[in-house]
Amino acid sequence: MAQTNDYSLQGIEARVSAEAKAQSALPQRMQYLIRISALTALGANQLLRQDITQALDAGINPNELYEAIVQGMAYSGLARAIDAATILEDIAATRGMKVDPQQGTVTDDSRFADGLKAQQTIFGVDNINAMQQAAPQDEHYLKVEALSAFCFGDSYTRKVLTLKERELLTFCYITALGGNWPQVKAHTGGNLNMGTTREELIGAIEVMMPLIGFPKTLNALAFVGQLPPPKEAGA
Repeated sequence: MAQTNDYSLQGIEARVSAEAKAQSALPQRMQYLIRISALTALGANQLLRQDITQALDAGINPNELYEAIVQGMAYSGLARAIDAATILEDIAATRGMKVDPQQGTVTDDSRFADGLKAQQTIFGVDNINAMQQAAPQDEHYLKVEALSAFCFGDSYTRKVLTLKERELLTFCYITALGGNWPQVKAHTGGNLNMGTTREELIGAIEVMMPLIGFPKTLNALAFVGQLPPPKEAGA
């Protein structure tokens, strides 16, 4: 809760975050999933504990929080995802709540094919096929096998969150990490393909802004700014 005229770092974070949340058009549930994704990407465990606590207080399902963390494992890495999941599980346990990590739908044999299908759904069959065919043989494992099986098959196919929600969280992870602007551009397009609106993408950036800072915020906004603005009512 933001305190009036508190200008400590904690007070400023609370105030600016409250303003950003009020500005965003996204529902509270998605705002929490986005903030937890950004904090996981940053490895900001102190604020992550705060946000997990607040999300659970607000009635957000702990399995949804877990899946938001899982969604970032191929972007900010498994090391940070495991740390964040452990924090969530510890906080949930103090409340007598259990987190069910077994939300996968693939098998060891199907994860590549199922992941490829998710890739193609988001980015188009022709685009993904062309990318895979262009991969040099010595890069085939990273650009084809691991990308489809791990990055998509092990996460996008899981239960609890929708494919559209997972793609929005991926956009948030990559934005929060910074420096990966070609991927931010690609996933801006992926979100558009999944039906995410310009307003929703801007809302996600607004929610992350206090946590990630303005350089990352404005870089992501530049890609979203290339999308057509919403039509005026009656237009």
